[in-house]
Amino acid sequence: MSSSLPPSGGSTPSPARAWLVLCAMSALQFLIAVDVTVVNIALPSIGARFGVGGHALTWVVVGYTITGGGLLMLGGRLGDLLGRRRTLLVGTGVFGAASLLAGLAPSFALLVVARLLQGAGEAIALPAAMATIVLMFPEGPRRSRALGVWAAVASCGLVLGFVLSGVVTAHLGWRWVFLLSVPFVLVVLPAALLLVERDRPAAPGAGPLDVPGALLLTACPLLFAFGAVQAGEPGAPVWAAPAALAGAALAGAGFARVEARSRNPLLPPAFFADRTRVAANVTTMLLSGALSTSFLLFTFYLQDRLGLGPLAAGATMLPLAAALVAASALVPRLLAGWGARACVLAGLAFTGAAMAVIALVAHWGAGPWAMVPAMVLIAAGMGFGLVGLQYLAVSGVTGDDAGTASGIQRAADQLGGSAGVAVYVGIGFAPALHGADPFLVAALLAGAGLLAGALVAGRMRVPAAGPGERAA
Repeated sequence: MSSSLPPSGGSTPSPARAWLVLCAMSALQFLIAVDVTVVNIALPSIGARFGVGGHALTWVVVGYTITGGGLLMLGGRLGDLLGRRRTLLVGTGVFGAASLLAGLAPSFALLVVARLLQGAGEAIALPAAMATIVLMFPEGPRRSRALGVWAAVASCGLVLGFVLSGVVTAHLGWRWVFLLSVPFVLVVLPAALLLVERDRPAAPGAGPLDVPGALLLTACPLLFAFGAVQAGEPGAPVWAAPAALAGAALAGAGFARVEARSRNPLLPPAFFADRTRVAANVTTMLLSGALSTSFLLFTFYLQDRLGLGPLAAGATMLPLAAALVAASALVPRLLAGWGARACVLAGLAFTGAAMAVIALVAHWGAGPWAMVPAMVLIAAGMGFGLVGLQYLAVSGVTGDDAGTASGIQRAADQLGGSAGVAVYVGIGFAPALHGADPFLVAALLAGAGLLAGALVAGRMRVPAAGPGERAA
């Protein structure tokens, strides 16, 4: 291995090597994306095994995504300070061990702990993987194509998680939705060892890690989600939701205070000076909230309202996966021709149209295939919106801040998705709204978030040197 990564000042790796690294990092991204959604269709089986209801089962999903999202920025800083290759290997190893623990968990409590550890492993590994890709592909058409592949793999992983969940749960049992991750990890680890160059950690004077900030950033959305769920839970103590929401507000305020005083903050002050990155991450949160909500609405409609089994529900999601593959093939070229902002606005519009279709189909009580148009629109929303936002969120990065920028973008994606599910689905399906169609309420709330995202995205300044301003 003769060349070093650009942040160390070495030569740029060959295109062949760069694409091999992209394949290895995309395999890790696929594995992690699958684990976000693979449990959804398996949740009824998990609940039956451990004797827990829907309220407790939400933590199998939300605990993973919020823990991962809350610690992602710490993971990004770890990559910048300790070296991306090292943190990539450690995070992937933690994720694999936690997957094994989840698959073998003898109790529900241990399963939730394993899911939290999976989130921590993702938070360490994923920013390093994304930063490696960003730094191996120069800004311009090559980077846009690489990020297009990266986003397409993530999107396909999210959707195929539903399909795999149905097949695996029906034929092998729910434990295998976790155990199937282990062979992937055993492939990714040696590939990373062979393909990813050693990079130079930051100088010792870079300052301590902002662990208090990371813990507060994780506690804030966890408490917020708990409060949102408790607010609509029958029989919950009247004080539980207000106390949790107050705790979330205090954790958020504490995070802002810690960041202002930290020598090495998770959110460096310079980050806020780049208005494009800030706007891209805010829009990412709003788009991801609607996208994650759509996944649960598909599941609830197919299984709870129509009564489909795991295998049939998973098979019904196949058009979404196929549409994502088609969208991912078009987006990199359109990103170069249309511009990143136009792709983002198109993605928001497609997702908004999908939410309208979901509400109408649920209102009419149509059959499962009536949801296919909504699935195609969601695929377009993910393909166009997230690729453009990822490009804008890492525009102008260097070897010193690539991990931080990548971690912030991934945190915005996951925390936005988790918050969207907690608010849109939590309010929409709250028992207090007995007379309202829960699908309509959730879709309207998600649509309002998408409109806010469009207003933010419409005011973004696209970097003049980016591919959004010139053809490939």
